[in-house]
Amino acid sequence: MKKLTVLILILSGVVINAQHTISGTFTPANEYKWLIAYHLKVGEQAYTADTAVKNGEFNLSLPKEAAPGTYRLVYAVPQEEFYFDVIYNGKEDVQLNFDIERGISFSSSKENKLFEAYLREINGAKQAFINFYQSGETDTETYKKLIARVSTAQNGYEKESEGLLAHHFIVANRPYIPTAYETSEMYAQHKMEEYFDHFNVNDPVLQGSAFLTDKLSNYVFTAITKEKMVKGEKEKILQQNVDRVASALKATDAIYRFQIFQTIYNKAATKRYNITADYIFNSFIKPLAQETGNQKIVNEMEIQNHLQIGAIPPEITWEDDNTTKRLSGMEGADYYILVFWSSTCSHCLSELPPLHERLKQYPNVKTIAIGLEDAQQPWGNESAKLSDFEHVLALDHWDSRYAKIFDIHKTPTFFILDADKRIVSKPENDKEVVAFLKK
Repeated sequence: MKKLTVLILILSGVVINAQHTISGTFTPANEYKWLIAYHLKVGEQAYTADTAVKNGEFNLSLPKEAAPGTYRLVYAVPQEEFYFDVIYNGKEDVQLNFDIERGISFSSSKENKLFEAYLREINGAKQAFINFYQSGETDTETYKKLIARVSTAQNGYEKESEGLLAHHFIVANRPYIPTAYETSEMYAQHKMEEYFDHFNVNDPVLQGSAFLTDKLSNYVFTAITKEKMVKGEKEKILQQNVDRVASALKATDAIYRFQIFQTIYNKAATKRYNITADYIFNSFIKPLAQETGNQKIVNEMEIQNHLQIGAIPPEITWEDDNTTKRLSGMEGADYYILVFWSSTCSHCLSELPPLHERLKQYPNVKTIAIGLEDAQQPWGNESAKLSDFEHVLALDHWDSRYAKIFDIHKTPTFFILDADKRIVSKPENDKEVVAFLKK
């Protein structure tokens, strides 16, 4: 009897610790060479495994100790753009097909197939509401059918997914379901009012995925009235939405909040809501950085904050005929070009002389050339050939103050400022500088 019990335990252990795979195909087959899997966790993504993609096929073996959760499969660089996420419950293999045009589909995996089917059905039901309002319909019987459709789909999938990881996402994704006919304005208002009602921000399954991050950041940028407004008014509403998210997150771990606000900050900066980005940075990211020991990240973000489109860059000062000049004090131009270069850089020596000549056609443009150098020469000789530029010498090259505060990692690097000294473009080369000015 004891031997039988031991055998059962051993066999049970083999089942529990069985090694599973994520396998499938890529289309078009010849465009993909490798695949890396990361386990998403709060504040990080942990490397799990990798494999080659051969003739569009792959078979990724997960470690026996791979924990259940969301796994990010990266298939190209930059990694933050070329990826898709899958649910792994630790009990089943996952088979999928990824098509660059059609996206991802699952051929095996109860978790992912169910969630895939749910999203397809619930998104179709929500789109029916949108179509109803856009068509100008007001028929209450048709509206009742729309309510029944979305309610049946949501409730049905919540019940079917019980006991699965997918259940966490399905419940958290419950859309607003009216009980009777509502105008589009009422529908939109009620949808935003109950936005946070159905997901638990402390759920570790949701926190260890992109789902909750997307849900929270989307609220900031979608919970906005449809009425036309100036940008400043819109930014005030965005900041109110940020505060609403902060209130919802107040009981969560500081590391998780830091991650969420980083995401919202990056989206605000990308959309050029600079006032909102500054508000997020100063009100939430900086205090959380001290609390979580992430000061280095904040220092890097602070640099980028001064270098984003629309921002006023750090001050630059230089001596000219015993007179101290400042970037902020320059006047009389429609555009100012900052170029970080080096007299020992071959690309600089091939790009700057022709640019210097072309800029003679633009008297409304002034150029400040910051030389990242190790010594006075050969910078002195080379800069003399670019006589129309204002020249700044920054010794210590990559370790110079300007190389650091402008985050310079290659030469030449260009910034174009408008008359108010705000960054309006960051061209990759001299040709893009001229192309910008031609516009």
